[in-house]
Amino acid sequence: MLDYHNEPHGVYLMIDNKSFFASIESVQRGIDPLDSVLLVMAEHENNGSGLVVATSPLAKKHFGIRNVDRGYKVPSDARLLTVPPRLALYRQKNRQINQIFRRYADADHWWPYSIDESILDLSDTWPFFGATPEKAAAVIQRAVFEELGLRTTVGIGENPLQAKLALDLFAKHAPNFQGRLSYHDFAARIWPRHDLTNIWSIGKKTAAKLNLLGINSIGDLAHTDPHWLKHEFGVVGTHLYALAWGIDRTDLSVRLTPKNPSWSSSQVMPKDLSRQKDIEQGIIKVANDVIDRLSRHHQKAGRIRLGLGYANGVTDENGRTSYSHEITIEPTAERKLLIDHLLGIFHQAWSGAAVRNISVALSRLSDANTQQISLF
Repeated sequence: MLDYHNEPHGVYLMIDNKSFFASIESVQRGIDPLDSVLLVMAEHENNGSGLVVATSPLAKKHFGIRNVDRGYKVPSDARLLTVPPRLALYRQKNRQINQIFRRYADADHWWPYSIDESILDLSDTWPFFGATPEKAAAVIQRAVFEELGLRTTVGIGENPLQAKLALDLFAKHAPNFQGRLSYHDFAARIWPRHDLTNIWSIGKKTAAKLNLLGINSIGDLAHTDPHWLKHEFGVVGTHLYALAWGIDRTDLSVRLTPKNPSWSSSQVMPKDLSRQKDIEQGIIKVANDVIDRLSRHHQKAGRIRLGLGYANGVTDENGRTSYSHEITIEPTAERKLLIDHLLGIFHQAWSGAAVRNISVALSRLSDANTQQISLF
């Protein structure tokens, strides 16, 4: 066994909002999220097909519906409530949830991980909220439920990795929606697991390669020579070895500033778009989402990028399955001007291929209140 004496020993909470989008829609309709049979689907008004964005736990259980399933796979059943997505509402609820979290952790000890997950470092403060870390977590869970009607699951660990694994592997299936891991019990509870792709950060390709190398469980991984792992996987091999031993030395208080910050969004369209007008509308929709974020942060952009992913099996005249292009512009925050630039990229590049995915990125960000002076 490794000596954990010099490893960080904290109390970290990884908190997930259970079936976030579907739960919000359920609460908006006065239904307990755990009793709701609901799915959120981006539906195309013309043909009724679409893409499943989120499902409630009972919808998954009774109908086997998964996120990103196509609309044609959704059964026609009176018990199943289908609603359209409301992204602005979900962001609003995310902000409200994080405001609750901030009562228990200041800005240096709270980190949003995604729109429905956050990390709280309660290493020095959990005794103020409960007699044990589990009771402290329960206080936070109760506050979110009483104020917003939403259920949360909590993974507790001595470092962020353990908290994440405790959340994914145990909390989501526990009666109190809590799970906990520590250095003491990590080997006993994690090493026997053969479902490698269910372990955070291990994808299908990595799991397949591990299996080919004779590594079929986390225990196998823990007892593999770390130097050999690095030789086979590069720096990822070092990460895999640390993961297998429950080690995470990440200092979340160190905030990294991106060298080239940007705002971006990528969306899968509800159906293949083959008409120019439909693609233009899709670009405008995605662009507005990104420009909204630019505006909220009082910024302007000096570079824009448009990406188009073609429909399955479709290639353009150059044999490509996707296209992207970016241009440098005079920094601006003007919505119409940014959209016109994006449509200009589209008009210049599109050769008639059907489009399924649209992405927009705005970069070279600067303060919207500053003015750049050109000497030429």
